[in-house]
Amino acid sequence: MAKKSKKQQPGGPPATVALTEAGTAFTVHAYEHDPSHPSYGEEAAEAMGVSPERVFKTLVADVDGSLVVAVVPVAGSLDLKALAAAVGGKRAAMADPGLAERTTGYVRGGISPLGQRKRLPTVLDASAEGHETICVSAGRRGLEVELAPKDLASLTSAVLAPIGRA
Repeated sequence: MAKKSKKQQPGGPPATVALTEAGTAFTVHAYEHDPSHPSYGEEAAEAMGVSPERVFKTLVADVDGSLVVAVVPVAGSLDLKALAAAVGGKRAAMADPGLAERTTGYVRGGISPLGQRKRLPTVLDASAEGHETICVSAGRRGLEVELAPKDLASLTSAVLAPIGRA
């Protein structure tokens, strides 16, 4: 069962520190991560009792030689062609996991779109607008943050585009 708290004290993961410093309303959901679960995102949705359409995964892709963050529902997959188009690129491929970890400062399965070591261009799937709140990684496996999509888009300077596939 997920634990909830209204505010995370400064000194937590960089994602929650960034939210606190920005004065953004958010809820932290913690759960016991099971390393044998086949999907980090689906595990989060199940553990929190939240629809997979409201839980978004953070993926790092290489678009024409530059890293870009894609935030899409865990219930689907990333459309690489649509991601490239959203940032004015031609080709996109998933980034090397080690490079994604070094660049963002987070480990795979715990990459947050917030509080990254190096701020990367971000694209948020347009389906996020259909929800009052969405959940994204708070910066480590077993920790999610719930916030309004408009707040996530604002804090990450995200472009909203249809980049997810069901």
